[in-house]
Amino acid sequence: MPVSEQVDTLQVEIDKKRQEIRPDSYSMSIGEWVSLYQQQEVEIHPEFQRFFRWNDYQKTKLIESIILGFPIPPIFVSQREDGVWDVVDGLQRLSTIYQFVGILKDENGELVPPLKLKPTKYLPSFEGKSWEDPDHPEGSLFGLSSAQRLLIKRTKINVNILQKESDSSAKYELFQRLNTGGSIANAQEVRSCIVVSKNPDLYRWMKELSDNEDFQSCIALNEKSLEEQYDLEILSRFLVLRTIDLKSVRGLGDVETFFTDNIIKISEDEGYSLEKEGLAFRNTFKILNNSMSGESFRKYDVVKNKFSGGFLLAPFEAIGLGIGYNHESIINQSTDLRAKIISLWSNPEYLASFGRGKDASTRLPKLIPLGRKLFAQ
Repeated sequence: MPVSEQVDTLQVEIDKKRQEIRPDSYSMSIGEWVSLYQQQEVEIHPEFQRFFRWNDYQKTKLIESIILGFPIPPIFVSQREDGVWDVVDGLQRLSTIYQFVGILKDENGELVPPLKLKPTKYLPSFEGKSWEDPDHPEGSLFGLSSAQRLLIKRTKINVNILQKESDSSAKYELFQRLNTGGSIANAQEVRSCIVVSKNPDLYRWMKELSDNEDFQSCIALNEKSLEEQYDLEILSRFLVLRTIDLKSVRGLGDVETFFTDNIIKISEDEGYSLEKEGLAFRNTFKILNNSMSGESFRKYDVVKNKFSGGFLLAPFEAIGLGIGYNHESIINQSTDLRAKIISLWSNPEYLASFGRGKDASTRLPKLIPLGRKLFAQ
């Protein structure tokens, strides 16, 4: 068949996906952005604030850029069925503006203390300035002048809109592409934001589970890892992998995409049992904490007969998921769990499954069934 008559599969794929994404764009003044927020026509998801780490100086630099006329990156939003815009990218920029103007509310609906500016290289007189000094609305040492406020309100920021007709997955794909490597530190924080946006109740449930004392004792993370939500990363892996069909982890490709896609599936699944999965999680780490505590997922040195180091994913994937799969038969049984875990570190199949050059896509198809078999009663 001539090449010209063959079906161009690449073009078919391009055409199909482009039909699923309906974008629009235009410019809006900051005054209009303020009005949208006051009228609850734009949703910035205040729960996201915990994932962003702009300090007051970084926020001040944004206000400085606005006043000096530097271009501000566009805001990306997704239009919901009710017409409200969900902010996909640009939350920190909008939150900074709203905090400076004095209208930003936290996740409990309480006003956040207004931003007071820091001195900068170009505008050292920014120091201590707020949006407005009520006693001197024309400007003072403590507040901007009316002309300066108008300058800010008239500044325009482009908005790119995913229309409600777009494929539902496009919003989350866009969120990942825009935020990974940006002001959000890692893939888990992107996942957390997606869950908050898609199913806030699921996120609150996950956050509550991650605070479980047995769990925290077993993973024994340092402060930096906790700040970057590594505990939620471990929890997400548990929820996705505990009972997963082993065929699903063979040739799974990009691991971060795999976990994100599966967390989105959980957030969309109306039949997902929080009670059942919560019980499995609590039982698993109660069992482990009683026997191992902070040694649960550390490396065991068979020569020195001791555990050392910090949390490792490989033992979690075999031990944590293996016990999670079998928790009902273990929880009320007397078993020398510690001896089983130590024996794992002499198991050639286990040791051959991880190490240099072995990523999660090669580990998981081997460690998950190994753990399920080892802890079966």
